[in-house]
Amino acid sequence: MAGRANIPTNSSALIAIIADEDTVTGFLLAGVGNVDLRKKTNYLIVDNKTTVKQIEDAFKEFTSREDIAIVLISQYVANMIRFLVDGYNKPVPAILEIPSKDHPYDPAHDSVLSRVKYLFSAESVASDRR
Repeated sequence: MAGRANIPTNSSALIAIIADEDTVTGFLLAGVGNVDLRKKTNYLIVDNKTTVKQIEDAFKEFTSREDIAIVLISQYVANMIRFLVDGYNKPVPAILEIPSKDHPYDPAHDSVLSRVKYLFSAESVASDRR
């Protein structure tokens, strides 16, 4: 099928994470962490000293790497770079917003959920016209 995104098959694809320390630590303990030969990691720990520029740079790096299939980002962090998250439209890596311990999940701010709602509302309008 033309236009399908290819996930690398010669080695396993990674999950990247941008979140607070507790969330990142949990995923690292689950085996998500990776450090390559150039000492590049697949995670960014966001705390009160992390600048928006650092978050933007990590997001851009993770979404451009060919070895990453999914980027998990805490919703409150995604809100800091909402323009980048909402503007991202490639299927791979997939961007998933997750809750954190201190910031509950708010479906109203989830870009993926809003796109799904839009698609389903567009389909229902199209089916009503038939």
